[in-house]
Amino acid sequence: MSQPTIVPNPSDIVTESPGASNPPDRPITRPPGRVGIARLFLTNRKATVGLTLLLVMIALALAAPVLFPGNPSLIGTYPVSLSPSASHWLGTTAKGQDVLALTLYGARPSLLVGFTVGAAATLVAALVGLSSAFFGRVLDDVLSLVTNVFLLIPSLPLLVLLAAFLPQGEATVMFVLVLTGWAGAARVVRSQALSIRSKDFVAACLVTGERPLRIMFSEMLPNMASIVMGTFLTSVIGAIGAQAGLEFLGLGDTATVSWGTNLYWASNDGALMQGQWWVFLPSGAAIAFVAFSLALVNYAVDEVTNPRLRAPRSARKEAA
Repeated sequence: MSQPTIVPNPSDIVTESPGASNPPDRPITRPPGRVGIARLFLTNRKATVGLTLLLVMIALALAAPVLFPGNPSLIGTYPVSLSPSASHWLGTTAKGQDVLALTLYGARPSLLVGFTVGAAATLVAALVGLSSAFFGRVLDDVLSLVTNVFLLIPSLPLLVLLAAFLPQGEATVMFVLVLTGWAGAARVVRSQALSIRSKDFVAACLVTGERPLRIMFSEMLPNMASIVMGTFLTSVIGAIGAQAGLEFLGLGDTATVSWGTNLYWASNDGALMQGQWWVFLPSGAAIAFVAFSLALVNYAVDEVTNPRLRAPRSARKEAA
């Protein structure tokens, strides 16, 4: 005996409107690709201002030998202790040196040390953090122990101690700053890499037999671009400030011209006590200028790579 066929009542049938699965107040948006991220970064106001200021400082540093030929540290080249004027825009020191020339020439080693230390410290932090998260087990324990040791050691006393006993020079300053500046960033990279290590695309790479270094640096590292970039920019700012601090204490090569040595000689010559503000202010302002420009770039990276920070900016553009 066959079962009776039940015909549904048309009024009981629930129809779904075409836009029901996608409410208008919660639109589905795809995350921007690499080209989209680059476009968003270049159109970001903070990035534009920060990069412009930084490029201006780099251009002035490169043009220093053209603007001021000769050795800027020679004593007695100009009248001593002149205040800013049309002939000397930032005045002269107690030794008869042009302060503007010292500031522009001082940018060259300071920027070189800052960007070199930033790149080296970021590379070490990325290598340690990725290796610790990817391989795990014994290697993770060993690298975590080494990282914790460097985090527990006070960085300032270690900086002063190493700089005092090692030969003076830019290479020593770079080595000391890299040695004391990678541990904190390595901890952050490891934490982020642990979450990426459990993703399906990493498991797929392991199944297909990809090499560990390729997985770490070609698959995992691009997904941490914002963290790595932030680490680099922060390391550059810290390195420039730390180098200036070491040289101000007389622990650098005082024969070279840098922002730190300019402050060191200004202090030794008693510029502050004599009210010669134009001697020490330009180098300090230059350090703050570079730090401000890099901080703007860092904020722009956060806004572009963080969807929560990027959404309000997109909403403002749509409203306009």
